[in-house]
Amino acid sequence: MPQPTKVEVINFGDELLVGIRENAHLTYLGEQLARYGLPIHRARIITDDLNEIKNAFSDAWAHSDLVITTGGLGPTADDMTRESIAEALGAELVFDPSIEIVIQERFKVMGRTMAAHHKKQCYRFKDGQVLRNDRGTAPGLYYEAEGKCLIMLPGPTHELQPIFEKQVLPLLQEKEVLSDQEAYLQLRTCGSGESTIEQLMQPIINAHAELTVAYCVHYGIVDVRLSSRDASLNWEQLQSIGQEAREVLGDDFVCFGHCSLAKVVFHELRALDRTLAVAESCTGGSLADAFTNIAGASKVFAGGVVCYTNDVKMDILGVPECLLDQHGAVSSECAVALASGVAERFSTDYGLSVTGFAGPGGGDEANPVGTIHLGYHSPVGVWCKTVRYTGGRLDVKARAVHAALDWMRRKLKKYKMEEMLCCGGKD
Repeated sequence: MPQPTKVEVINFGDELLVGIRENAHLTYLGEQLARYGLPIHRARIITDDLNEIKNAFSDAWAHSDLVITTGGLGPTADDMTRESIAEALGAELVFDPSIEIVIQERFKVMGRTMAAHHKKQCYRFKDGQVLRNDRGTAPGLYYEAEGKCLIMLPGPTHELQPIFEKQVLPLLQEKEVLSDQEAYLQLRTCGSGESTIEQLMQPIINAHAELTVAYCVHYGIVDVRLSSRDASLNWEQLQSIGQEAREVLGDDFVCFGHCSLAKVVFHELRALDRTLAVAESCTGGSLADAFTNIAGASKVFAGGVVCYTNDVKMDILGVPECLLDQHGAVSSECAVALASGVAERFSTDYGLSVTGFAGPGGGDEANPVGTIHLGYHSPVGVWCKTVRYTGGRLDVKARAVHAALDWMRRKLKKYKMEEMLCCGGKD
């Protein structure tokens, strides 16, 4: 099948239009498809109405080569996507007993019996394929007609993403709709703004006229994406240019690819055979969450304390009351005490802490809203660092987490290099 040139995503669901849920599916699918050289051409959100669904799909099918839909495959009365699209296509839906067996087994594991209304999820396109759903009852569907592709995915994120990654991507690559390797080489950076990163990259850009460079910024992280105009650079050449970029980016370079800051820190600690605990106030557990999102994190991450009040700081982590009276809870002194306290409490090699004013209230002349103090406890000493951010409360919290992780990444990298020098350059 020839590679499509136009991709459209249709997200079905009233809950998206009334703001009950954010449209995270579009962000996810856009990133996944662009990674393999197939950016989304158009996207829209459609209400759960039979005629709206039919009209939106018919228009998308007429103007696109690949149409991806999300939502509306469930067992309730408002889940009409499958039926509406089949009608728009003039395609026949057939009952598939194998789908019913899978759903029955799923309910059996949960100690329940499959209800009759779940049978509406057992229909598929007569000439289509079923995309098995291992985390829910509604399978995805794949259908080809008129040289075009239709992919229908269930609405819940925890169901959609595994289906897309484990089944849709390989299927599209097998049919040569998608490339089997990434369309761009990404360098992840942290610590400098987009304009600074662009200045550092400029000599490389000037030296390679055929190179395309794009920047993506999110909460202090700047991703640099290298690709080739008209495919004049092969993957090996892009990797070579990527190594040049890594050198000029220096300590701002985090990794190639899409690895999170927490995972980079995790790998560094694993290499050093060291452990970590965290103490956080204004970030409310987000720092600990970043580590617990990593499979196998317990090999490194012992735990964390959300010490929001002064009493918790004193009673759980041993921060002296006189320190809080003299310097306040939002201070470098408190950040260091928290880092050391949590390392002692959890018997870990490292402690990392965050305290600050995320806003919109709080703050003073010395520590205005957006001020964040970081503490770092290690086997060779303790340090503190202060950063200041503007923006809303959630923005400040997210940037504070990235700042703490990036600071620790840099400290571990420096420690590792010093250790290697002391050992005569041997790892």
